[in-house]
Amino acid sequence: MCGNCCSGPPGYVLVSDEELARLAARFRLTTAEFEARYCHRAEEGRSLNEVNSSFGRDCVFLDRHTIPGKAICGVYEDRPLQCKTWPFWPSVVKSPSTWAGSKRTCPGIDHGKLIPVEQIRIQRDAIKI
Repeated sequence: MCGNCCSGPPGYVLVSDEELARLAARFRLTTAEFEARYCHRAEEGRSLNEVNSSFGRDCVFLDRHTIPGKAICGVYEDRPLQCKTWPFWPSVVKSPSTWAGSKRTCPGIDHGKLIPVEQIRIQRDAIKI
């Protein structure tokens, strides 16, 4: 609940058609309404919007107010695959040094429940980041 992976320099959170539909239903919007309000076109594809904060560019759904001192995902149950698979992205798990680099900004890496390597491979292969 630090929000580091949801904030910082400008980036993108890609949203598939299925994720768009799920998020739109959550807000009782049509997919067109949700996309117009919460998404933009990035070079990589359709992405969730970002908002300026004192931490950089926050995901539009990052909530820094409900729990003081914490950053929580406002759409956690319906978050995109890109968010669900962090930190097991190919770009992060490709080497010990890329893992260590990500660990410097993510206090959750190497803490908590041990994830079996088979599950890490499934998550790694689900996303192309």
